[in-house]
Amino acid sequence: MNRVVGIETEYGCLVSNDPGHGPDTWPARVKNYLFKKAKVGIIDLHYRDYEEPPGNGGFLLNGGRLYIDMGHLEYSSPESRTVRDAVAYDLAGDLLVQSALEALGIDDNVSFIKNNVDHHTGATFGCHENYLMKRELHFTPRLLGTLLSFLATRQVFTGAGRVGQANPLAFDFDPPNSPAVVFQLSQRADHIVNDIYQWVQFNRAIINARDEPLADFRKYRRLHLLIGDSNMSPFATALKVGTTSLILTLLEEGVLPPDVILHDAVMATRQISHEGTAHGSVLLEDGRSRSTLDLQSEFLACAQEHLSGRDEETDWILDRWAFTLEALARKPELLVGGVDWITKKWLLQTFIDSEGLEWDDPWLQSLDLEYHNLNPAKGLFFGVNPAKAIGEFNDSVRRPEAMHTPPADTRAWGRGLGVSLFQGRQVPYVINWDSVSLDNGHHLPMPDPFHTYDGEVRSLGS
Repeated sequence: MNRVVGIETEYGCLVSNDPGHGPDTWPARVKNYLFKKAKVGIIDLHYRDYEEPPGNGGFLLNGGRLYIDMGHLEYSSPESRTVRDAVAYDLAGDLLVQSALEALGIDDNVSFIKNNVDHHTGATFGCHENYLMKRELHFTPRLLGTLLSFLATRQVFTGAGRVGQANPLAFDFDPPNSPAVVFQLSQRADHIVNDIYQWVQFNRAIINARDEPLADFRKYRRLHLLIGDSNMSPFATALKVGTTSLILTLLEEGVLPPDVILHDAVMATRQISHEGTAHGSVLLEDGRSRSTLDLQSEFLACAQEHLSGRDEETDWILDRWAFTLEALARKPELLVGGVDWITKKWLLQTFIDSEGLEWDDPWLQSLDLEYHNLNPAKGLFFGVNPAKAIGEFNDSVRRPEAMHTPPADTRAWGRGLGVSLFQGRQVPYVINWDSVSLDNGHHLPMPDPFHTYDGEVRSLGS
């Protein structure tokens, strides 16, 4: 896809029969184990922010980062240039935190949950996507409107699904007597209140407008998305990252589908999610109504026209995108194990039928959480047998070596090398996404995410 991408995942923590510690302590205990005992990285020695003191987290051998953010354990994957690497290094975070629970011997009682909502408190936590883009691109209202339309409608294959809805609602679009939502496509939809905004802790937007490229600002910008759900299905993560990367290429090349701008992207995001089947319609800026699948099909057709044949990976993304939209339209059961909301809904419906329950039964919220449990012995997702092609892809990107080895074709390689070189030394260091420094005065800027910096880091550490 010729684009550097990365994913940030905030994990929930679920504790049963707590072995002597409150649930708030386990993210820090797992973080400390991974850095101090498992030696998967090196801890920060400096303040990164007023909320990130020394010891709060650090960079990993795989070039990514693990730290505590607002009480959550958060993993940021290293820069990746292919869809398969992006998915594999996202999964590496899951493998790391689960391995820590097992090594500590508390995996029977403590679980990390890769989801985005707390049914009890109504809180939400994020899965943020990062895409490197050309600085020369100017985001006109038409470009932004088209991008927002794609992001609002892609939840038909990226949504993780959730039982019920946020309560109290993050904002009020529904009439007072609107029916309760028993199941919806996306976990984040109820919590998105803006289309574009800079400060998003309490004003979550589809796109975070803060201009923080973490690279040469003269050449690059970083598109930071807040709208996405955390996916258990690697196939869904691949669709999320792959299709979004292709749409960004269309934006940069100035070839976009016409007349697809939504009247209100935030309202449409919630409306599509609440409709619950992917077959609903949304209102466009020009007053027409079009189905969600119809809009996604138009984005696909535009990508096929302008990007087909560029490389093997692009063609794979286009093929899987087309397959997914066709299945959504005609035979969604083909996507069990591939699209999370379909998989979860199928599992829950099977349980409802067998137990004679209704969709508002509290039992379903517990099962909703267990779908996202990272423990293969407990997580409901791991018990699903998907279709052959989806299953083979899901298995192929679950690579244990990604926990300790960085991507070989991005800046993450040099950063991971720096972590390994500094692990056994007593010299003070500072590692950031775009630089590495030693206390002896040596400083290495790393402004190009496409460069590995192998030689430069080795010289710095010698």
